[in-house]
Amino acid sequence: MKKIFLYIALVSLSVVSCRDDENPNMVEEVSIGTQNSYDDEAAAKYLDTHYLDAKGNIKEFVATDTVNVKLSDLNPVTLPSGVIYVVRPGAQPNPATPIGGTDVISLMGNITTYVASNTDNKVGYYSPFGFKNTIAGAGVPDLDPAYYYVKTSVLTKATAAVAKERSYYEIEGFREALQKFGAYDLPDFENYNLQGVIIVPSRAAFARDPHFNYVGISLRNRSFIFNFQVYKSRARNMQTED
Repeated sequence: MKKIFLYIALVSLSVVSCRDDENPNMVEEVSIGTQNSYDDEAAAKYLDTHYLDAKGNIKEFVATDTVNVKLSDLNPVTLPSGVIYVVRPGAQPNPATPIGGTDVISLMGNITTYVASNTDNKVGYYSPFGFKNTIAGAGVPDLDPAYYYVKTSVLTKATAAVAKERSYYEIEGFREALQKFGAYDLPDFENYNLQGVIIVPSRAAFARDPHFNYVGISLRNRSFIFNFQVYKSRARNMQTED
């Protein structure tokens, strides 16, 4: 009987080993402190290797470029939470509508999520995955997204205890940084001109907590990069819209 158990154990170990060989890019989870360090280092490298084009889209910066300005030279601001935001010069509304924490927003842009890790002794962003892209998609802003503010009615109707928490839906760092910007007052069909960038480290996103299934993959340990424009922001009617 012991031999049978030993055989099963060896077979199981063999299967796991084969799976590791077949997935050389599989990242082993590190300590939270190390993950936070990777997030910060990857964000700094990203700022130093990307710029904004004429429409405000993030593009990769090349060493021979003498025209475009790196994100790191656009006065990025780092909040105590580790979130970084970059205000694009000449692309802010005037007058601007203040953005409140419970507002109904219309958001145009491209959101990508990454895992910051150390691969081949190089810390950076890996495993990119598109979270939301309204520019390449329908071409209209995302209205009242739950990753900014989830309605209280959604929390109340949830049956699982974890789904009754705001942190299950909201990307806290994005919500924090977006309020540093002002909103336009544009119709949905208006052509976009992106306002800037928000980089949210994993600790200010979903970290290692349970979260809503937004895109069909785990968002554990994932940082988010928002490249966006707020078309509208208005106060929510808490009686009828919450």
